[in-house]
Amino acid sequence: MQLSLTEARLPLRVRLFPNKEWVLLIVIVAEVVVYGITGTNFATLGNAFEITRLSVEIGLLALALTPVIVSGGIDLSIGSMMGLSAVAFGYFWRDAGLPIPVAIVFTLMIGMAGGALNAVFITRFKFPPLIVTLGTLSLYRGIAEGVTGGVQHYSGFPAGFLHLGQGYIGGHVPTQLVVLALVALWSAWSLHRTGAGRALYAIGHSAEGARYAGIPVARRLATVYVLSGAAASLAALVYVAHLGQAKSDAGTGYELMAITAVVLGGASIFGGRGTILGTLLGLFSIVLLQNGLRLTGQPAELSGILVGVLLIGTILVDVFTQHAATRAAPSPTATEQPDVRNSQVAVLSAVILLGALIVAASNWVLVNSLRHDLRGGPSMTAASPGATATHRTLIAMMPKAKGDPYFISAHKGADSAAAALGVDLLWDGPTDLDAAKQNEVVEAWITRGVNAIAVSVENREAISTVLRKARERGIKVVTWDADAEANARDFFVNQATPEGIGNTLTDEAARIMGGSGELAIITASLSAANQNEWITFIKLRLAAKYPRITLVAIQPSDGDRDRAFAETQTVLKVHPKVKVVMAIAAPAVPGAAEAVKQSGRKDVKVTGLSLPNMCRPYIKSGEIESIVLWNTMDLGALTVRVAQALASGELGAGASTLDAGRMGSFQVVGSEVRLGLPFIFNRTNIDRFNF
Repeated sequence: MQLSLTEARLPLRVRLFPNKEWVLLIVIVAEVVVYGITGTNFATLGNAFEITRLSVEIGLLALALTPVIVSGGIDLSIGSMMGLSAVAFGYFWRDAGLPIPVAIVFTLMIGMAGGALNAVFITRFKFPPLIVTLGTLSLYRGIAEGVTGGVQHYSGFPAGFLHLGQGYIGGHVPTQLVVLALVALWSAWSLHRTGAGRALYAIGHSAEGARYAGIPVARRLATVYVLSGAAASLAALVYVAHLGQAKSDAGTGYELMAITAVVLGGASIFGGRGTILGTLLGLFSIVLLQNGLRLTGQPAELSGILVGVLLIGTILVDVFTQHAATRAAPSPTATEQPDVRNSQVAVLSAVILLGALIVAASNWVLVNSLRHDLRGGPSMTAASPGATATHRTLIAMMPKAKGDPYFISAHKGADSAAAALGVDLLWDGPTDLDAAKQNEVVEAWITRGVNAIAVSVENREAISTVLRKARERGIKVVTWDADAEANARDFFVNQATPEGIGNTLTDEAARIMGGSGELAIITASLSAANQNEWITFIKLRLAAKYPRITLVAIQPSDGDRDRAFAETQTVLKVHPKVKVVMAIAAPAVPGAAEAVKQSGRKDVKVTGLSLPNMCRPYIKSGEIESIVLWNTMDLGALTVRVAQALASGELGAGASTLDAGRMGSFQVVGSEVRLGLPFIFNRTNIDRFNF
């Protein structure tokens, strides 16, 4: 479509950046400069391609949301549609036996059908897009979880399909980047160079005015929501190929990141303004921020803070702009921009400076902290054999969820061991149970070139591909607390064998129950690899030794105390004859105990896996009979020792023992280093432990 005469007369800068999108170019340049100086291997071609690769799924959603927001609407269901499409693809391929190409077509049709449902309620029944898509957000995620039970997942996809998310063209260009580029080009053409696309701007300014102008408003809106659903399905396919696994929680929270990218790119939340270029710039400013923080060794939470400040500032400026435009007389034309948006430069610049100051300050703290040994916790005897004044071994260690008290305790042991051994420890990971976030962090560590990576695995299949990639790059890989696939790591630091844990938990529950009655389990998540392994052995032990005990429920807590409290309340109501609630996640045990306490059920006892300090009050008051665990600080310390021994060449195949200094000598069985047997904490010994 040709430019109008008015547009052709505008300066090139205004035509290219009608919403001052050039400000984001300044943001991106500032990020590149700051992180290029402070981040290890940030300014490399390989990292540049990794940044684009990690932005594809959210980028596809953001590109689809741009015309939706331009039209004055919103689609909050796009992330949930990703989850539904992911499990639908897995079902079509594995359970229905369809070829991959046919399964892909059917999956895209699922997305389009979901988008069409949104369109019907919005265009035909005139419901607000926010309310409709908020409802379908829950609907689509609920269907996905209902189909899979929240635990079933699909894996084992053929290599040809996985190449879409894990492969490279020419050894450097990520395959999925081609998908993003093609969709971006098509989106830019359709939104900016077609009559249908330009009609969306008119609808965003005034839907009623667009109708009077002869624009088929309902048809145009229906099209953008159907395409939004299709984009969610396409993003799901890339996501599944990237992780090698289809799960119902795919895309959780992605809709918010996508909306953030669109709004940062200059699109108005009131409609009528936005560009594809702006969306891409907003997307890459966010991804650069996240990648740079990881490569500078900063906590991932900082990216959320900085992006939040950036987004709030942008929205406030947009609101002020709208108010200024409303008060102005005469009203600005479609090609004029209120001067108030110049203040956005100050907002964005302030955020950049804040980010730079945070990075600089945290790096200064890190350097100074290395000058002092940490106090307390397990001790090691020798410094790293390969450590020198100019090069220290860097070990990157990841928990399942940083906020879990179990992993906080392990972090203390890891810190003290790192100080004693003379190695640098980089501790980072997701704030909640998220396999995709674990992958992203490991990718950043690979780019940074750490000596060893130690991961507490949330999802075995999802993490194994990227861990194998780390090994191919010469990085030593250790798993701890929960294992990956055997060929994806060098050693597994096992707190105890799954069979030993399952048997100990079952025997303790049977002792409390007197060998008969109903038992309920509160786990972390239904897809957690180690908890599921324990549950398998619990079931086997019950069948073999305790036939009069019936397992009546297995409920997830998502590693959250409040969720465990609510799930236990439900169990007590649905299964009033339950005698023991076995919680096998650290925060779940006190959560279950509080539910039992508030119910007044003196006939119900709680046991499980947790930390002494979390459970001490309930053990003393009687709701918790006992807990089973190991010394989590020792687990963290031993993991660092194993990673250091691997990096230095001290530990290799065929080893039977590992000397850990004052902690003692630990048994090595095959590729497992074992901490020891689980320990039972109860009222008689709980005060002897402080962790």
